[in-house]
Amino acid sequence: MSQFFYVHPENPQSRLINQAVAIIRNGGVVIYPTDSGYALGCQMGNKAALERICAIRRLDEKHNFTLLCRDLSELSLYARVDNVAFRLIRNNTPGCYTFILKATKEVPRRLMNPKRKTIGIRVPNNVIALALLEALGEPMMSTSLILPGNDYTESDPESIRDQLEYAVDLIINGGYLGEQPTTVIDFSEDSAEIIRYGSGDTSPFE
Repeated sequence: MSQFFYVHPENPQSRLINQAVAIIRNGGVVIYPTDSGYALGCQMGNKAALERICAIRRLDEKHNFTLLCRDLSELSLYARVDNVAFRLIRNNTPGCYTFILKATKEVPRRLMNPKRKTIGIRVPNNVIALALLEALGEPMMSTSLILPGNDYTESDPESIRDQLEYAVDLIINGGYLGEQPTTVIDFSEDSAEIIRYGSGDTSPFE
């Protein structure tokens, strides 16, 4: 059975954040709030935890995973980005965007798109998520919590608990979240391509 933490959405308790990070570093799978609904996360290099997430969501090897970053200081280590793209990303983060970029060799191969060698990069605008990333000290492998058969990201932590308390190690209750899917921008080629229209304003990329 998973642990269930009630974390304050504006002033996260450092004790609970540190306990959550310890669970992640120990190979755990966690559910946590972001600015686009709840997400599943694990340590970037943990293969077993990633396989558990794939089983929960019934994902295949073609799924595009995302690295959740605390800020853009980590961007150049994990992704290749030119100056124009970097300025656009910098001016629109943190926020409700996922950016698709060519991955560097620092990204575990199993997280990349197998054909295009790309990775999603995201800097969330959620206090709890940012506190987790700051305490973890590295990006976290992340994917939206969309359960099989659904088209939307889960928003209600109590409902999530009813469905997944035996499937994950920790559920962080950061309150009810409305569904706000990220806008997905692909910078892996020469110009920006809008892949999905979501909550993030697309006009800077058009």
